[in-house]
Amino acid sequence: MAEKRYLKWYNKVGYGSGDIAGNVVYAFLTFFVMIYLSDTIGLNTGIVGTLMAVSKIFDGVSDVIFGSLIDKTKTKMGKARPWMLWPYLGCGVCLFAIFSIPTSWGQTAQYAFFFIFYVMLNAGFYTANNIAYSALTALITKNENERVQIGSLRFVFAFTTSTIIQAVTFGLVEHFGNDAAAWRIVALIYVIIGIISNTVSVLSMKELPEDEIEAKKAVDAPEEKYTLREAVGLLVKNKFYLLILGVYLLTQLYTAFTGIGTYYMTYVLGNKELMGYFASALNIPMIIGLLLVPTIVAKLGGMYKINYSGYALATIARILVIVAAYMGSVPMMLAFTAIASLGMCPLQGDLNAVIASASDYTYLTTGKRIDGTMYSCTSLGVKIGGGLGTAISGWLLAAAGFIEGGVATQPDSVLTMLNVMYLWLPAIFCGLVTFLLTKLNVEKANAKLLEPKN
Repeated sequence: MAEKRYLKWYNKVGYGSGDIAGNVVYAFLTFFVMIYLSDTIGLNTGIVGTLMAVSKIFDGVSDVIFGSLIDKTKTKMGKARPWMLWPYLGCGVCLFAIFSIPTSWGQTAQYAFFFIFYVMLNAGFYTANNIAYSALTALITKNENERVQIGSLRFVFAFTTSTIIQAVTFGLVEHFGNDAAAWRIVALIYVIIGIISNTVSVLSMKELPEDEIEAKKAVDAPEEKYTLREAVGLLVKNKFYLLILGVYLLTQLYTAFTGIGTYYMTYVLGNKELMGYFASALNIPMIIGLLLVPTIVAKLGGMYKINYSGYALATIARILVIVAAYMGSVPMMLAFTAIASLGMCPLQGDLNAVIASASDYTYLTTGKRIDGTMYSCTSLGVKIGGGLGTAISGWLLAAAGFIEGGVATQPDSVLTMLNVMYLWLPAIFCGLVTFLLTKLNVEKANAKLLEPKN
């Protein structure tokens, strides 16, 4: 008997388009905030990195809190949709503020201004929005293939948005005057795009009734009540949650260090316009692959093998990027970058479905539904991994002797460090992700738990 379908095509596209809004924030910050702060505002990369690292203290607490709040929310819009809709307005305000640091202020005030809005964005508004958005995967459909489909569509929109932002941002800044005011204008444009796309995405979906989501429960089962501490305990006891969190951290560290490409293209290759070409090599194969992931997963009957074998290919390709770089061949670097991205696309496409399966694992082993709390790994991984990656980048650049203020050339020590950060570290992260994925067979674990009931 065919598995019941819950979504129309416009629901799937609407859900996927929500990551336009997410990447307006994420891609813009990841790839451009550090170079904006160092080369336009003139702030020290090491101090900025420290502020970013300190902000993660707040992030670690807020993720589980918002996940728990979503689980306990009951409104006409559902559990997650209100949390996706309203906090994004705060995301827009904070993103604009971060790229609007007053140039007339002293540096201490500028650091404080940046830190306040960076914490509000990451630990508050972005957390609420992103966890809610991810949790919707389990709340709008119970069909495993549909979960993979909307996860793939989500990342198609995500990587398309990221590609465009990486390709056009420098050009837009130069068009508007290549100064602090230009960055404000570009930030405002992105904020408007984000608010519109987020609103459209929320309105295009409808959550399933709770009784249908929890159809496997006994009809007369009591309402689930648990404290934040109990929710954390349920997460920690789920080994697959911990594995997924590790994967998220490493993939976001990978993104953060490939994000240092803004510096690598400018100071090592000597042409910042190459950023658009490398962004295309990173993202276009990913977009194409993501469109094929649902079909491949359906034919293979699972996500486990395709995920770890794809990342094994990505690891080999990233090693070959290093070889090509030391040969001085930009075309070969682009080619192997594209192959690596193609290897990564299965996991990107089905990761939300893997998390949904991990949430099912918690339900099957404990009888409790914690979908919102479970999806805290998405926001926690993105913010901790991406934030620490950007912070560590700042520390390493400062330690290497990076000169702020947009100078034409950097010391050899900085160029060497950029090679380590942009070439070597991403390859290492890919290898570590491959290892974790060999342990992440949650589908098999769930099947074993269901066997006695069948």
